[in-house]
Amino acid sequence: MVNIINLTKSFKTIKAVDSISFKVNKGEIVGLLGENGAGKTTTLRMLATMLKPTGGTASVNNYDIIKDPGRVRGEIGILFGGEVGLYDRLTARENIKYFAELNGMSKSETEQSIDYLIEMLDMKEYIDRRVGKFSRGMKQKVAIARSIVHRPTVMLFDEPTAGLDVTASRIVQDFILKCKEDNKAIVFSSHSMNEVERLCDRIVIIHKGKILEEGTVDNIKIKYKSDNMEDIFMQLVGDNNGK
Repeated sequence: MVNIINLTKSFKTIKAVDSISFKVNKGEIVGLLGENGAGKTTTLRMLATMLKPTGGTASVNNYDIIKDPGRVRGEIGILFGGEVGLYDRLTARENIKYFAELNGMSKSETEQSIDYLIEMLDMKEYIDRRVGKFSRGMKQKVAIARSIVHRPTVMLFDEPTAGLDVTASRIVQDFILKCKEDNKAIVFSSHSMNEVERLCDRIVIIHKGKILEEGTVDNIKIKYKSDNMEDIFMQLVGDNNGK
C-alpha cells in the first residue's frame, strides 16, 4: 500500500508539489492526471526515493520514504516513459539479470524470475540477443521485465506510453492491468484521458502541484454532470489557472 501525507517539494521559490495526500491500496490503479509540469513526475520521483521531499512524507508498505529509503526501493518497481535506458551492448537477459543483482537477488531466484518473465512477455526468441537493434516494442518488454524481476508489490508508472506506437503502448497497458491482477498497488501518471479512463480505478487530478479533484471516473462525471472527462478537466484547470 502507498500512503502519501502532505507531500511537498519546492525548487527555490517554486512549489512543484504542494501538500498532496492520497492512498493507493493493493490491487488498485490510481492515476495522476495532469498537464506537463503539473507535478506528476516530481511526485513519483519522491515516492521512488529519487528526490527528497521538502515537506510531508509517504510510506510504501509501511516503510517511510525519508527514514527508510533502502527498504522502499526494494518494494517498488519503476517504469518511466521516454528512453528506456537499456544497455545496448548487453543481451536482454543480461540487462534483466543486472537489475536483479542490484536488488540483491540470489542466482537461483534470478533465474526463476527471468524464466517466468520470458514466458509472460513472450521474449524467448530474442532473450539472448543484444538489445541495441531491438524494436521499440521489444525494448519496452525488456524494460518491463527489468522493472519487476525482483517481484515488487508496488509499481510506479510515469507516462510509460509516451512516444510509443500503438503496439508498444498496448504492451505497456496490458502489463499495467496484469500488475493489478497480481494485486500490486499501482500509481500511474498520464495526460491521456483515454488511458486514464481505461486503466484507473481512481484518479487524482493535479494542477500546479495541487490536487484539484479525486475519485472514480464515474463519480467525478456524476459530480460535474458530464460524460466527457476532457471537458471536466479543462473546467477544473481553467478555474484554477489564475490561482
